[in-house]
Amino acid sequence: MLCYSKSSLLPTREILRLTLRVTTAFTYNYSSCAFMKKKEFCADHSTQPGLKRLRRTMATRKIELTAQEQRLRGLLLDVAQFIDEAIDIKEKIELRWAGGWVRDKLLDIPSHDIDTAINSMTGLAFCERMQEYASDPKNLKKHSLEKKDIGNLHTIAANPVKSKHLETTTIRILGYDVDFVNLRKETYTSDSRNPQMEFGMAEEDALRRDATMNSLFYNLRSDEVEDFCGGLEDLRAKRIRTPLEPLTTFTDDPLRVLRLIRFASRLEFKIDPETETAMSDPAVKEALKVKISRERVGAELEKMLKGKHPKDALRIIDRLGLYNMIFTDPTTEELNSPETTTWQVVYDCLDRLSRNETPGPIYKSLVRSEDAEYSAWILAALTPWLSIPQPKNPTGGTKAGPLLATAVAREGIKCNNKISDNVAAAFRNYREIITLRDAIEAKEPYTKERDTLGMQIRRWDFQGKNWRLQILLAIFVEVLQKGELDYSEIISRWQRFIDYLEGVDLMDAPAIKPIVTGVMVMKALGGIKAGAWMKPALDVCMEWQLRNPGEEDPKGAIDEVVKRRKELKVPEA
Repeated sequence: MLCYSKSSLLPTREILRLTLRVTTAFTYNYSSCAFMKKKEFCADHSTQPGLKRLRRTMATRKIELTAQEQRLRGLLLDVAQFIDEAIDIKEKIELRWAGGWVRDKLLDIPSHDIDTAINSMTGLAFCERMQEYASDPKNLKKHSLEKKDIGNLHTIAANPVKSKHLETTTIRILGYDVDFVNLRKETYTSDSRNPQMEFGMAEEDALRRDATMNSLFYNLRSDEVEDFCGGLEDLRAKRIRTPLEPLTTFTDDPLRVLRLIRFASRLEFKIDPETETAMSDPAVKEALKVKISRERVGAELEKMLKGKHPKDALRIIDRLGLYNMIFTDPTTEELNSPETTTWQVVYDCLDRLSRNETPGPIYKSLVRSEDAEYSAWILAALTPWLSIPQPKNPTGGTKAGPLLATAVAREGIKCNNKISDNVAAAFRNYREIITLRDAIEAKEPYTKERDTLGMQIRRWDFQGKNWRLQILLAIFVEVLQKGELDYSEIISRWQRFIDYLEGVDLMDAPAIKPIVTGVMVMKALGGIKAGAWMKPALDVCMEWQLRNPGEEDPKGAIDEVVKRRKELKVPEA
């Protein structure tokens, strides 16, 4: 056994690398597949509290490639042989398809993105040699290739801020987007999630990855999947686990916490209990604040919420107590933390609404595009910020200060302007929307005035676009206030609200095209110039239009402006 302290972890990684040289070969049957255990090593951490015993085995498995994948494999192997014969190198070229493609292949998930790991040269150097190989017509003919089957070479520079730690060269081949990069090992400093990168062995490259299921390789030469970290067994068990000790894994790079949440929700896998415990460790939470950029937080969150199971992602974030690490405004010091005790009812509500397939459901009325789906989940995620009092206007005016939820959207998870504006409008208008709902239920007289309701809806939409999503936040507010999973009566009340507006044909009031233009109004008023009076005058025209649905002659609307000329403070010609 090899024993070491936590403080000596980096040297131990080198020991693990050397220990991998020790081989113990034997075969065994697992499930319906045959595996070959080729290498085994272990390091006993039991003398140190909180550290686990690591046991690594290298197993192999055969997989079935499609005809097109076989063509790509054959081409790359020939390029490798071409390089071996053309230049003097210490180690023959060995190619492996790595990570996500292997995982998805084993799970029968189609993938056209392939990461190719190279043992002894950079991706750029390999691709330049591949272009040289493909310049010979005989080689193209051998693989039944046309020039269009191999695209242009693109090099993506290392960008640690965007979690791109090593230069990658990508090229489109036979319809696949293929990235080329050398095998590497990495070491971290205490204050950065950006590692020092060096050439490494396949075993070292596997150990540096975020999860065992992402540490699998397909060796093009041996035509086998190579497993150095138990990833095959974890895939079978639908389990997510880190290759190395999880606390160190996440402290080194806390982005891995969010990646594992994304994989767990996307694949409907369970996170290993010890791994999950480390994900919510105080040291890891602190590392999320210090080491990880908000751009990367936003990018990972977007992938979660645009996936097939966004509720599961938010549920894991909630369970692990990571809400305040993710949904926060890093530009504001001493920011209060929102209450999330009953947040579950909000994301559960949205999930249930999205799954309702009955005729005319609320979700289909309010969420009508893929962009709206993502925005809906952003609103569900930010709803707890309603528990924090809004800041006062820093200038001392009566107008409300900047909304906390909007700041979190813009700065904390880096939403684009469109989504941030929608968040701002939803959080600013939800009270008015609830008030209108109550007024319609109470049959107050003004709710029968189509122009009054239509202009109010147009104003809400103008402030943030997609006013339908603002209704969704109003629903979340009431669900959160009740704090119970039985919110059927709340949904029924909102269904009646939407049905009423549909009945008077106002749900799409913001889309009504004006039949009167400013030029038309100025001409009717004697050719006067536009001024502050113009917007109120055009509003009068739209009010008339709302009172007279289907009318296409603008005369009645213009006459209304002329009659109210004094009220609108229209100057004389």
